[in-house]
Amino acid sequence: MNRKVWLLSVIWALFSTVVFAVEEQKIAKPDLVKGEALFNMGASDRNIPACTSCHGAGGNSAAAINPTLAGQHAEYTIKQLMNFKVRTERDHPVMSPYARALSDQEIRDMAAYLEKQVSKPGSAKNKASIALGQKIYRAGIAEKAVPACASCHGPAGAGIPIQYPRIGGQWADYTVSQLSNFRSGERKNSPQMHDIAIKLTDAEIKAVSDYIAGIR
Repeated sequence: MNRKVWLLSVIWALFSTVVFAVEEQKIAKPDLVKGEALFNMGASDRNIPACTSCHGAGGNSAAAINPTLAGQHAEYTIKQLMNFKVRTERDHPVMSPYARALSDQEIRDMAAYLEKQVSKPGSAKNKASIALGQKIYRAGIAEKAVPACASCHGPAGAGIPIQYPRIGGQWADYTVSQLSNFRSGERKNSPQMHDIAIKLTDAEIKAVSDYIAGIR
């Protein structure tokens, strides 16, 4: 190898190593203590309220309109908050302004804190639709090419870190709203879910959402 070319390759390798090290330092490890403090108390200097006011203590929401966040995979929570922040794939009149006020590090801190919390069990409410909901969740709807929800989210709704969220025990009303938003295209941050939800009727969405609320 030409000495000049060799020298340039060595310099480039050293430069790349330094850049990587600097970038790595910028991404600090999640701080669960800071995440807990921000989740519980908010940040009054930026008009960020305590997340507990909507999502409950430890991320266990007391209202069906607000999702339970306890035990959710950190990677999924980070993705959703980042999507709210940029607003191109997921826009929300309440969450988007708050997400924009958070730093990337604060988002990682809260996501890590929520992942460590224990989700309280939910329950199915509609006995008349439980069989339909169970069928959709466990086996899908073959004639409409709807896959089983369990194939991605697991038999107990625990999901798979990075890839698929935990959904077991989630409020049925919230799941209905999100499946409806995926179906209409209002929520754009999962093309896969849009392709599935668009094949579901209102009754099927309600049935599987109610069933999901009771699994754990």
